Amino acid sequence: MHTPETPSPEHSGKPGTAVDHTVPSVARIYDYAIGGKDNFKVDRDVAHALVAEVPEALLFARENRSFLRRAVRFLASECGVRQFVDNGSGLPTADNVHQIAQRCEPGARVVYIDNDPVVLAYGRALLADDGNTAVLQADMTSPGKIIADARTRQLIDFTEQTAVLYVSVLHCVPDEAAPRDVVARMLDAVPSGSYLVLSHIVSDDREAAQRFTEFMTSSTDWGRVRSPQEVAEIFDGLELLEPGLVDVVDWRPESSEPVWSVTGSPFGEFPADPEGPKKLWELGGIARKP
Repeated sequence: MHTPETPSPEHSGKPGTAVDHTVPSVARIYDYAIGGKDNFKVDRDVAHALVAEVPEALLFARENRSFLRRAVRFLASECGVRQFVDNGSGLPTADNVHQIAQRCEPGARVVYIDNDPVVLAYGRALLADDGNTAVLQADMTSPGKIIADARTRQLIDFTEQTAVLYVSVLHCVPDEAAPRDVVARMLDAVPSGSYLVLSHIVSDDREAAQRFTEFMTSSTDWGRVRSPQEVAEIFDGLELLEPGLVDVVDWRPESSEPVWSVTGSPFGEFPADPEGPKKLWELGGIARKP
């Protein structure tokens, strides 16, 4: 499963810091759901239980990877963004932020943030020869520490236009950590003309939201499904770009974009879109800081 040059996920890359195989991780559950190999049995068990409880949850992975790809390509190619801070980046997979951005601009710089030590180990191995990227094992709810970190400062010039990403991660943040304030503090550090990219699991159905939230919080550290209005409030004071805050599948869809499939996924092909109105979906958008 692991090539000789790739660190085993048993260690974080920091001396003396081991990964607990008995505790599931959102990053590794996501990795398994999209056909990755960097996960443990505890993560796989939770993923299968989640599918049994909420079959459409698999769609979130596919839809968000496509949204991320379109968003980064748009910012790099049409908005001239050359700096990206990807909060809650997860494990490396196909078409990571730096790969998408650097296809548009080879000099684009990216800092990945995640608190999972497996992400740190694999990210650093993948990016060892890329001087324009860095991976920080850090808590995205502490933006001050992220901004002050020497590795961030080495790559990100906070006087220049920057894209701040929170793609499918803020629902992992509990209310007591004040996710809206977390985003605001990070945006305070970037200049006018910078961008926020955000998507979040939402629902108008309280029962569906509660069921999903209870499942996730019983299995791992998590926040909650929020309402569309709560997510919209995070964008207050920003200039929301067209088409606004929408289901991520409707954010500037591209007819030429291939369906993001998972070869060898333990779940087979992703299920077809459910019939009728969605009870849960990912709301996403991009906004510019005035």
